Amino acid sequence: MTAFALSELTVLQFRSHAALRLGVDARPVAIHGANGAGKTNILEAISLLSPGRGLRGALADDLARQGGGGAWKIAAVVTGAEGAHEVETTAQSGEGRSVRIDGKAAPQAGLGRVARVLWLVPAMDRLWIEGAEGRRRFLDRATMSFEPAHAEAALAYDKAMRERNRLLKDMVRDAHWYLALEAQMAEAGTALMVNRRAALAALTAAQSAADTAFPAADLTLTHPEGDLPETAADLAAALASGRARDMSAGRTLVGPHRIDMTAIYHAKDLPASACSTGEQKALLISLILANARALATEAGTPILLLDEVAAHLDADRRAALYDEICALGAQAWMTGTGPELFAELGTRAQHLSVMERDGVSMVESG
Repeated sequence: MTAFALSELTVLQFRSHAALRLGVDARPVAIHGANGAGKTNILEAISLLSPGRGLRGALADDLARQGGGGAWKIAAVVTGAEGAHEVETTAQSGEGRSVRIDGKAAPQAGLGRVARVLWLVPAMDRLWIEGAEGRRRFLDRATMSFEPAHAEAALAYDKAMRERNRLLKDMVRDAHWYLALEAQMAEAGTALMVNRRAALAALTAAQSAADTAFPAADLTLTHPEGDLPETAADLAAALASGRARDMSAGRTLVGPHRIDMTAIYHAKDLPASACSTGEQKALLISLILANARALATEAGTPILLLDEVAAHLDADRRAALYDEICALGAQAWMTGTGPELFAELGTRAQHLSVMERDGVSMVESG
């Protein structure tokens, strides 16, 4: 089974880290230290080896270390099915981040073809009880892990929709202004939904086939306007026929940007939103593991970033999680406040200690 993994990681002037250089093997990496020491910043740096804004969704300027001059750099050697690649992403003050792969400039989408990265962070714990936007982001991250081009379709759709919404707010009634934008939205939007449905099917199949200690979730896509048109032509027609209503609302009311993902705790036939906090966390972990299993059969086991994942798990559930990660062969980067949270891993993992000295994070082995 092929697995993506980092063998080298360099982080310069990023968040609380002035200069971090790590050499690691493909085993899981357990990182412990006090809150605020800089553990999550390491995971965030690794998340930027994939397309997008990383696990915190931060702008490039917000990632620079205070007093570090405004520029930052993350470099890594990533191994996968195609061998090793040198990956680098950097940003200067006031500029967006740039990417280089094997010494050549590359678009962010290229990162998704070199490495597959999944993450679970505490901010996602409220996924099932907050708005649909967070669930769409979760679904799209999973979808992009299977199909890196999904990010390009999402950007194309959002760009065309913003232009259409501007016309709606300006009360532009001439149909000719809308036709090209709606055609772009229909083409990109249909691709988004095809990708999302394929990802949902892959997650469902991976859960069904798994021997796991974590609960399965029955996942469904819903839209407040009912079923979305299946074809680009039908979606374009729906957008055209809805212009008057959209103009009254000042925004586009039909399309994949309003999709929601609902989940049912399978064993209890209970909506995830009605489950306990612990059950909701277990469902999230189950979906991340299912995503990793499905990817393992298609592209390779992804790198997992699990921030404070053990904090609300009892010892038995922690041990089960670690066993499943090791069975997958995943390089999982995990954080926790103390080494005791990773005791069940033993020598199956590499252990790092993070501490803060004079406002700068320091990392030691062990």
